Amino acid sequence: MSPNHENGIFRFGTYEADPDSGELRKSGVRLRVQEQPFQVLLVLLERPSEVVTREELRQKLWPADTFVDFDHSLNTVINKLREALSDSAANPRFIETLARRGYRFLAPVEFVQRQTPLELAPSTSATVAAPTRISEERASTGTQTISILTRIEDVPAVRRKYVRVLFFLIQVMYLSFYLAALARLTRVHELLERTLGYPAWAMTLLVISAVVGLPIRLYLTSAVVFDLSGLGNKFHRLFPVTLPLDEVWALSPFLLSPQIGVGLALAATAALIYVPFAQRTLLLMGDRQQPADSV
Repeated sequence: MSPNHENGIFRFGTYEADPDSGELRKSGVRLRVQEQPFQVLLVLLERPSEVVTREELRQKLWPADTFVDFDHSLNTVINKLREALSDSAANPRFIETLARRGYRFLAPVEFVQRQTPLELAPSTSATVAAPTRISEERASTGTQTISILTRIEDVPAVRRKYVRVLFFLIQVMYLSFYLAALARLTRVHELLERTLGYPAWAMTLLVISAVVGLPIRLYLTSAVVFDLSGLGNKFHRLFPVTLPLDEVWALSPFLLSPQIGVGLALAATAALIYVPFAQRTLLLMGDRQQPADSV
């Protein structure tokens, strides 16, 4: 192991790898993993996003005078490691196979150095500074660990053309909602009056959300049509704005409850509540690096 990676722990996603104890943990729970798969994992974690050749792994796992069916044995080790990480060769989140070359670790890796006894010695300045450093580390990386939102390392890679089609259809759906409501405001007013009794605030909310949502959806639609670069990052910036708008319009099926019934309106609303998060996950899938091949 590199001297720079001694006396510390590797962290990636919800996983931790401890080189000293040889333990792999997920959310604090120890996982069963054999020695050779763990050694391969450490090699990959030391060089994230870099290609580790099959020959390098052979030299790491088997001495020069060892006679073994190298290709079959290495494939077995990689498969056991993927099984421990709940990963797959077809849609890798962590370990990507590069045909006849080697492997690459895809997820972001953080190495946390253990504190020495001297660093843990009590002092006024250290006592004040340590929480600050920890807070800064959590603000930059740790918040993603406890976030309930899907992260890029949690999703499989999907071809961009499929992501674009599905994302485009979602934008068309919202545009249809806005245009239909604005085109039939009188009818919507009658439905709200019948349902709520005094719909003035509801009508105001509906009109404002539609007027704000229209340019956003037109922008996203054109971005998909023209395959705008960095659409995922742009949508993530818009997400705090689009989320409350979309959740408001998730209640729109209840306007049709006299025709479709309360049960079906409730089911449609439940599905629409999830759609904003589905858009975000779709774009994360499209942003994932595509696998070159499988073992």
